[in-house]
Amino acid sequence: MRVSLIWLRGLAAVSLGIAFGCALAADGDWPRHGRDDGEQRFSPLTGINRENVGQVGLAWQTLLDSTRGLQATPIVIDGVMYVTSTWSRVFALDARTGAVLWTYDPQVPKVWAKKGCCDVVNRGVAVADGRVFVGTYDGRLVALKAKDGSVIWDVNTVDRSKPYTITGAPRVAGDRVVIGNGGADFGARGYFSAYDVATGEMQWRFYTVPASAAGPFEHPELEMAAKTWSPDSRWEMGGGGTVWDSMAWDPELNLLYVGTGNGSPWPSFQRSPGGGDNLFLSSILAINPDTGRLVWHYQTTPGDSWDYTATQHIVLADIEWQGKSRKVLFQAPKNGFFYVIDRQTGELLAAEKYVRTTWATHVDLETGRPVPSPTGDYSQGARVVMPATLGGHNWHPMSYSPQTGLVYIPAQDAATHFSPTQFNVLLGGTVTGRVEEMVPDDSIGRALLLAWDPHARQVRWSVPHSTFSNAGVLSTAGGLVVQGDAEGYISFHDAWTGERLHRIATGTGIIAPPISYELDGEQYIALLAGWGGALFTHAEPQVAARRFRNEGRAIALKLGGGRVPMPEGEPSVKPRPGGDRLRVLNEQQARGRDVYTAHCGICHSWYGHNGLLPDLRRSVPAMIDQLEAIVLLGALEPLGMPSFAGQLTPAQVDDLKEYLRAVRIE
Repeated sequence: MRVSLIWLRGLAAVSLGIAFGCALAADGDWPRHGRDDGEQRFSPLTGINRENVGQVGLAWQTLLDSTRGLQATPIVIDGVMYVTSTWSRVFALDARTGAVLWTYDPQVPKVWAKKGCCDVVNRGVAVADGRVFVGTYDGRLVALKAKDGSVIWDVNTVDRSKPYTITGAPRVAGDRVVIGNGGADFGARGYFSAYDVATGEMQWRFYTVPASAAGPFEHPELEMAAKTWSPDSRWEMGGGGTVWDSMAWDPELNLLYVGTGNGSPWPSFQRSPGGGDNLFLSSILAINPDTGRLVWHYQTTPGDSWDYTATQHIVLADIEWQGKSRKVLFQAPKNGFFYVIDRQTGELLAAEKYVRTTWATHVDLETGRPVPSPTGDYSQGARVVMPATLGGHNWHPMSYSPQTGLVYIPAQDAATHFSPTQFNVLLGGTVTGRVEEMVPDDSIGRALLLAWDPHARQVRWSVPHSTFSNAGVLSTAGGLVVQGDAEGYISFHDAWTGERLHRIATGTGIIAPPISYELDGEQYIALLAGWGGALFTHAEPQVAARRFRNEGRAIALKLGGGRVPMPEGEPSVKPRPGGDRLRVLNEQQARGRDVYTAHCGICHSWYGHNGLLPDLRRSVPAMIDQLEAIVLLGALEPLGMPSFAGQLTPAQVDDLKEYLRAVRIE
C-alpha cells in the first residue's frame, strides 16, 4: 500500500510538472537533447519501474565503429534513433531492432584531433523539420535529410587556422539552429552562432569576450564586457569563454540560456593582470534567439583562475519557491555551487556547495557574488584547491525529477594542485600534477551520483563510484535513476533513496547519458557505451577499457531482455609500484620522460595503458627506430597522429626514443 500511495503522489507530481513546466515531448519519443525544451531528462514512462526493474535485459545492440569515447544522447522520433559516434559520424537506427538505416561521415581531417583537449567525441544531434543537425569536430554545422542522411547544407562556423572544435550538440530554437565551439584551452575567442534551419545562413553571432579593450565591439554587450578586463590583458590568447556544451530554450519566454567556458589562459592574474571579472567568462547568458541580444547574465565565477566553466547542463523547471510559483533554471557548474536562478529576470535565488569547495567560502545572495577564500589564490604560491579542474560536475548531463523534486548530479569530489607556473599545459604552463598530487587524502578523488534537494539546499543521498570517471543520468516516472559507469555497468537506483535495485554488466565503460522511449507499448532504456573523453589519459585499474576492448556501441534494454554480450578481453598491464618515477633513468632518458609528459601523455596517458590509444610502452623496436617519421614528418597523420614538427626538435625525439626503450614492455 505504501508503494501505491507513493506512486499516486509521484504521478500527481508529474502532472504538476507538465502543467507548470516547459514544453514536453510526446511520451513515447525522445525528440530533443534533454527530451523536453527544459532539458530535464525525465521520462514520464512507467512500464519499467522499481518493482520490475530486475527483469530488464538486452533488447538489441549496434556497433558504432569506435574504440574511443562516446558521449551522445540518442534522439528517438517515430521509431528512428539518431546517434553520433566519434569523428562526428551520424547513425540512424531502427529503434525497435538497432538495424542501421543510414550513416553519414563528415570526413573530419584526422589531424584535427590535435586541436582538441578531450578526445574526438560528439554529444549528439538536433532533429527538426525533417532535418538532422550535427556539429563536426572540425567546426562545421551540417544539415542532413532525416529520411536518408543526404546533405542539405554544410557551413563552416570557425576560423580554420585557429584551434576550434565542436563536440556539443546543436540546439533548435524556433527556426534557428544554434551551435558553439571549444578551444579556450588552446587559446581561442569564444562565441556561439545561430543559423537558419532551412538554408544554413547565419542569422547572428554572439561573442562571449571582447577582442580587446578598444574593440572592435561586434555587438553592444562587448563594450560593457571590456570594462571588466584590464587594458593590458593577454588579448593575443583569445580570451576564452568558448560555448562547448550547455544550452536550453524556453519557447514561452523566448529565451535561450547558454553556459560559457573558462578563460584563456586559466590564471586571471596572467590573463588579465589588472584584475576584473572578465565578462562573459564562466557565465549563464539569457539571449533573445530572434535577435541574438543579451537579456540578462549571471557570472558564476568572476575572474576565474581554476577552469571553472559554466558550460555544464542547464535545466529549466517551474516550481513552488518559498510559497510562490517561479520559473527557474538549475545549474551545477564546475565551481562546486548549485544555483537556482529566476530564468525570467536572472535573480539569484540560491547557491550552495554540492561538493567540497575551498576556492570560495559562500555566495552572497545579496550581491550574487562568491566570497573568495585565501585557499583559492595561487598567484604567489602553490595551493591545493577544490573542486579539481575537472569540476564538481563536468559535461555529463544531470536530471531533474518533478516526481521527487530532486536533481540527480553526476558529481566529482577532488582537488587540484595549482601554482603560478602550473596551469593549463596546452597554453604553455607545466603539467598541473599527477593524481597523487591532485588528491590530498584517500577520502576524495572519486566520482559519485548524488541527489540534490534544491529547496532544502542539501544532498538527500549519494552513491560513490569506484573511479573518478562519471556518466550522464536519467530519471523516470517509474521511480528510477539510471546511470552507467566506467567499470562497464548500467545501474538502476531508487529515485527516493538511492538504493541500487539492478545492475547490468556490459564490459564497456560508459560516460554517455541514458534515455527512455516507448514503441508498440513497450518501454526501452538506451545509451551509448564507449569510454573516453577528458579522462581517457587516466584509466584506473577498474576501468573496463583496461580489461576489455573498448567496443563502442548503442545498447537498448527492455523488460524480459537477455544478457549484454561482453567484448573481447585486453591484455593486462600491471603498473610498476610507484610508476616510472621510481625507475632509475639516465640523463637522456629523463629528458625523454619530460618530452613524453609534456607532449605525449595527454593522449597516450601519463598513467600507463588507457585502453583507447596505443600503449607506447608496448612499442616494437622498429616503431621506436622510426619515431622521427611519425612525430616530425607526420607519417601517421591519416590515422589521427599529428606531426609535432615545429614543437619538437630532432634531439628531443632522440631523447623520447631512449625513454621509450627504457620503459618498454615485452
